[in-house]
Amino acid sequence: MSTQKVAVITGASQGIGAGLVTAYRKLGYAVVANSRSIQPSDDPLVLTVAGDIATPGAGNRIIEHGLDVFGRIDTRVNNAGVFIAKPFTDYTDEEFDLVTGVNLRGFFEVTRRAVEAMLGQDGGHIVNVSTSLVDHANTNVPSALASLTKGGLNAVTRSLATEYAARGIRVNTVSPGIIRTPMHPAETHEVLAALHPVGRMGDISDVVGAITYLEDSPFVTGVVLHVDGGQNAGH
Repeated sequence: MSTQKVAVITGASQGIGAGLVTAYRKLGYAVVANSRSIQPSDDPLVLTVAGDIATPGAGNRIIEHGLDVFGRIDTRVNNAGVFIAKPFTDYTDEEFDLVTGVNLRGFFEVTRRAVEAMLGQDGGHIVNVSTSLVDHANTNVPSALASLTKGGLNAVTRSLATEYAARGIRVNTVSPGIIRTPMHPAETHEVLAALHPVGRMGDISDVVGAITYLEDSPFVTGVVLHVDGGQNAGH
């Protein structure tokens, strides 16, 4: 079996996901990078696999491509996510299907196949990206579908960490506050910064740094690590 470590990153074409591709390459990992419309990479150790992880079969295909090219899967970063903020009664059935499809089904299928691969080698690491809104609901940001789905990731983190601890697979989650990405127009930044006790939005590097910390922490599993400018502590 190859000794080249391999990370699978979903939602990898922009924002936090693109930052994670760069970070894992710096750590010496080969990367399987997925998003719906990701473009091929010039780096031979970055395999791009386009596909919508909400679609049945897409998750298995991502992992199989990674195994075919690199021979193993060491880390799975569940970064892809959909966020829609609106009053609960305004959500449509189509929005429910979209958010649960990406945030839950996307997690389930890719991660299930990744864990199967890890059980056939010397363990591995699963990292989920959640949201501080699960633990710190905010009347200014009504987002029940985010809490419903990302709250599930927080819970399954503890479940899987316990289930697979003795098999060498660690499972952790990073729970960010509001991060400065292209999703948030510049004119909203001042208002969004004020939602954090430290008085600023997070940067992509804050989340990437937390995930690389977890990657290099073999005694840490079952943790939901808050990277939210103090939101989880109160305001």
